[in-house]
Amino acid sequence: MQHAVGAPLPPPQGPGNGPWAHQAQPSGHPGPPGPPPPIPPAPQGQGWTGPAPQHAPVPPSRETTGHVRLPPGGPVPLPAPPAEPGTGTTTLAVLLIGPAGAGKTTVAKLWAGRRRVPTAHVSLDDVREWVCSGFADPQAGWNDHSEAQYRLARRTCGFAARNFLANGISCILDDAVFPDRPVIGLGGWKRHVGPGLLPVVLLPGLEVVLERNAARSGNRRLSDEEVARIHGRMAGWYGSGLPIIDNSTYDVETTARVLDDVLARSIASPPAW
Repeated sequence: MQHAVGAPLPPPQGPGNGPWAHQAQPSGHPGPPGPPPPIPPAPQGQGWTGPAPQHAPVPPSRETTGHVRLPPGGPVPLPAPPAEPGTGTTTLAVLLIGPAGAGKTTVAKLWAGRRRVPTAHVSLDDVREWVCSGFADPQAGWNDHSEAQYRLARRTCGFAARNFLANGISCILDDAVFPDRPVIGLGGWKRHVGPGLLPVVLLPGLEVVLERNAARSGNRRLSDEEVARIHGRMAGWYGSGLPIIDNSTYDVETTARVLDDVLARSIASPPAW
């Protein structure tokens, strides 16, 4: 609200003031209070003598607001070879592929948490389930809505990965990418993230996948028939040129260590995909 020149400023919005303040009544005096006293007019010829009001926006101070200008995220290039065993302090983007029950989310979290450099983990299923109302669950029937939500989630994950990398933070994503859908799956990830994305397939045996899937709950748990069908399609990654880890007999710690070794070799000699 603007006030005329020379008019008094409104009272401060402190305790007991403002439109929502409750005015206590003195004891023995029920009823509404009387009208407020009149406001004396300002003396003639005495207007506002302070500095002129500032109408132009003032940029926030980095020291007072913590505002940091982030660099723009662009396509992720191939990382430089590490100077020590494993991935070391290399900043990289990883795509961990595998069927439901392969353990890719658990392994990705552990690998990201054990690195000596900042590393983020982004799970496609977690991002896809950001949709609360109108969530299209493929278990209820694959349709255009579920397909569109998967594509949207992959683009969102790709944006996140590029932004993390642009700010010096590595990123590992996990998704059940099928080899018989290269344009939507692997090709889509390459478009969303960049040519420096390093894909690795996590593919244990079918019995192991079935056992792990049985321990799941909610919409993350699939039928045995669906798990077997997905696992069979994932077998198409053999012969694709991508590195494959069979973690049937590995615990999570061992799988994460093997993943780091595989990634170090992929940095030195990137797979053709």
